[in-house]
Amino acid sequence: MCSTMFHTSLKPPIIETIPLLRESKPKVWIEAYGCSASMADSEMISGLLKEAGYEIATKKSEGALNLIVTCSVKDTTEHRMMSRIKNMTKSGKPLIVAGCLPKADRAKVESATSSSASLLGPNCIDKAPDAVRLALLGGRLVALGDSPLDKVNIPRVRLNTLVSIVEIASGCMSQCTFCQTKIAKGWLRSYRIGDIVRQIKSDIQSGCKEVWLSSTDNGCYGRDIDTNLVELLRACCSIEGSFKIRVGMMNPMYLPAILDKIVNLFYESDKLFKFLHIPVQSGSDRILKKMKRGHTSKIFMDAVEAFRGKIPEMTISTDIIVGFPSETEDDFKETIDLIERSQPDIVNISRYAARPGTEAYEWKDIRVDSQVSKKRSEYLHTLTRRIAKNRNSLWQDWQGDIVIDEIGEVIQGRNYAYKPVIISPSSTTGTTTSNAADCQILLGDKVHVKIYDFSNFSLKAKIIL
Repeated sequence: MCSTMFHTSLKPPIIETIPLLRESKPKVWIEAYGCSASMADSEMISGLLKEAGYEIATKKSEGALNLIVTCSVKDTTEHRMMSRIKNMTKSGKPLIVAGCLPKADRAKVESATSSSASLLGPNCIDKAPDAVRLALLGGRLVALGDSPLDKVNIPRVRLNTLVSIVEIASGCMSQCTFCQTKIAKGWLRSYRIGDIVRQIKSDIQSGCKEVWLSSTDNGCYGRDIDTNLVELLRACCSIEGSFKIRVGMMNPMYLPAILDKIVNLFYESDKLFKFLHIPVQSGSDRILKKMKRGHTSKIFMDAVEAFRGKIPEMTISTDIIVGFPSETEDDFKETIDLIERSQPDIVNISRYAARPGTEAYEWKDIRVDSQVSKKRSEYLHTLTRRIAKNRNSLWQDWQGDIVIDEIGEVIQGRNYAYKPVIISPSSTTGTTTSNAADCQILLGDKVHVKIYDFSNFSLKAKIIL
């Protein structure tokens, strides 16, 4: 499921890790939408521009040029971005549209911008300085092919001081009938383990406490270069330093080949967050086949049982598409049954929306009525909220360390299972306190806490002095 991020809304503020060059060039305003890979792309685009002498604007009004990094995985996200693209076009400033959307649906972007905007595909971020230079001169660059550049060890302007977002590959090996991301990012291209390790070492030395391993599908990592995700994780876990690794999304179809090894690695290594994102999409094997997902509901369930059997507190996140073409009530009941059996902590629920260019886009005669999809979605939201709250209840009275990763309206940290822990704003009581000023809590601090309450979204804690 996609998330949306603006540079100005992040806590902490943008951290500029690229030194200023002597000659100051115009400022560039950047907005980024989508998954963690899109966020990493925006960091690297900012870094490349900074290295070329441009400044990254911290206010929209400061920018002489607008650049937007887009996502095309869901129609709701696309609608939001198209609105932003149109508004940016109206501003009269030069515009660069980067990311998945211009590659997946170039015509739509060009229609919204009267073909005036420069376009950068997700595998062409190295062309960003050229695109900015041309756009500021009144020209236009369209780069939608695949650059030979690997997205590791590239200068970046980090969005968060604590988080190192490391792309381990681009593209994937799946052929899902609903997915537009494959159109944008293409076939799997894994980056070398040594290069990834060098990136992580550098980021840890610069103060990062979390490493997010990101790609279109982490599960198939290495299949094109004769390695696999387990070998990569072993190398990453051997890096010295105080940090934890969040493993990004992996499709269930690739888990059987590495299941025993990866479960044992998660169990043995204290550097891995006990967090897993495995999108099942449906509990109906008939629908999964129609989606061309490459896995069955049993493969998903086997993975859940293997991880939870070894690590009961494992945080498991999954995705569900409701109302996929031809989905019946019986199909939906199978999804409900799978969710009830697997008890995922997080379920990203999407109502099916046809994406141009995909195989399922043509299945207009078997689409599910929107009201039926809405009803199923509402039922599933109610169920998953209940399950999430029940899973969070298991942490009641837990005591342990968390790392503070956000200080703003709330003070938030993450425990070893990547559960968000909100520090109580109440005053000091007995041996506990939650006052950041009193405790002099800083971003990145490790603090010892006790959980005293929970919701379906987070855990609530007080600091134990």
